[in-house]
Amino acid sequence: MQLSTLAQLRRDQAEKRSVVRSVDLKNGDETLLYPFEDTGNSELLEAARIAARNDRSGTVELPGGARFLQVFNPPLRMLIVGAVHIAQALVPMATLAGYAVTVIDPRRAFGTLERFPGVTLLDDWPDDAMATLAPDHRTAVVTLTHDPKLDDPALQVALRSDAFYVGSLGSTRTHAKRLERLAKAGLGEAELARIHAPLGLDIGARSPAEIAVSAMAQITAALRKGERS
Repeated sequence: MQLSTLAQLRRDQAEKRSVVRSVDLKNGDETLLYPFEDTGNSELLEAARIAARNDRSGTVELPGGARFLQVFNPPLRMLIVGAVHIAQALVPMATLAGYAVTVIDPRRAFGTLERFPGVTLLDDWPDDAMATLAPDHRTAVVTLTHDPKLDDPALQVALRSDAFYVGSLGSTRTHAKRLERLAKAGLGEAELARIHAPLGLDIGARSPAEIAVSAMAQITAALRKGERS
């Protein structure tokens, strides 16, 4: 790897950019591609997008010859608002799937180390926590409290961020009321359409663990299939 390429990769990682290093296996020429920023529909760029989306480096055969694509993605993060029973089930699933999880809940009786061992816990107000954590394109945001005073402020920040997924617990009726409140707060139709609600894939989930499974599946589809919220 050229020193100039390494220096650029370090800058990109500091800025939390997804980048793919493309190496021509014939002559060793290397190029840095930004699959979620670069425009165009070249076969090389599309191959880089697939590799980045799947977090998988490897060799691809293209019309111009074989290329090795090396993926450098920012870490996956999940920000959960509400230290509730569903969160207790979702946290270990997300951790196993490779997410660094942060649980946000100003209600200190809920967000305890006994209920969430080994997890980053924040008792800040959700919008303040979201502003500090700055969700990026490798961040999923999930709100679970059912309390508009907690969920709504977090959603206002998340929906204006680059988070690849934003999901919120609640029935269809609850979500309709939520949309009305957020619209009055100034969010536009395109921003409101990003919310996955009711949360999770429709698998008939009932228990907290089942709802967590459905949420994790939906988040995975958004990440891997490019079904951005």
